[in-house]
Amino acid sequence: MGPAFGASLYSAAEHHELPVAAVAASLGCGNPMLVAELREGESVLDLGSGGGIDALLAARRVGHRGFVYGVDMTDEMLELATANAGTAGVQNVEFLKGIIEDLPLPDAAVDVIISNCVINLSTDKAAVLAEMYRVLRPGGRLGISDVVADDDLTPAERAERGSFVECLAGALSRREYLDGLNDSGFVDAEVTFTHEAADGMHGALIRASKPQED
Repeated sequence: MGPAFGASLYSAAEHHELPVAAVAASLGCGNPMLVAELREGESVLDLGSGGGIDALLAARRVGHRGFVYGVDMTDEMLELATANAGTAGVQNVEFLKGIIEDLPLPDAAVDVIISNCVINLSTDKAAVLAEMYRVLRPGGRLGISDVVADDDLTPAERAERGSFVECLAGALSRREYLDGLNDSGFVDAEVTFTHEAADGMHGALIRASKPQED
C-alpha cells in the first residue's frame, strides 16, 4: 500500500512549483487539485491552508486574474504560508486567520472551495458545510480531499483507528458525507475513494456544487 498522507500524494511537477518548506509542511490525505478543476480567473478558498501547498498550487492555476484565500487558525501556519508565497513569488493569494466553522469571508465570495484532510478534524461538521455553502457563489463548487469511513464502520470503530492516526477518529462515513452535503443545499455530490488510510478508512475526493439559483 502506498503512502496515505503527505507530500508524496502530489506529482513531481507540482513539487517543482513549490518552495521546499511548503512541501515539507504538507500533512494532507490527498490532492484536491485532482478534483477541483480550477480555471483561470476563478476565486478560490482553501480551508485549513497550513503551510500553503494547496493555496499556492491553486494560485498558479487561476492565474493573475484569479485569487486564492487560505484560512488557518494558527499564527505559525499563517506565517509559514505567507513566507512560502513570498519565496514562490505568488502574489494572488492571501492567508487569513479564522476557523472553518466561522469563515472570515462574506457571503458568495468565491467560485471554488478546496481543502485537504481538514474537515474530518472539525467537531461541528454541519457548521463547516453550512459555511462552505454560504461563502460559495451560486454555481460554485467544492473540490476537496478528506478521510472518509466505510458506511458499515461505527463511530467507535473509527475512534479505535484514530488511536493510530489522529485525523481518522472524526471521519464521516461516505453516506454521512453525502447526506450532510445534500442537507446543506449542495447538489451533484460525489465521494470517491482513492486509497486506504486504515482498515475501513479511505483518502477520498469529494465534489459538490451550489445550485445556480440559491
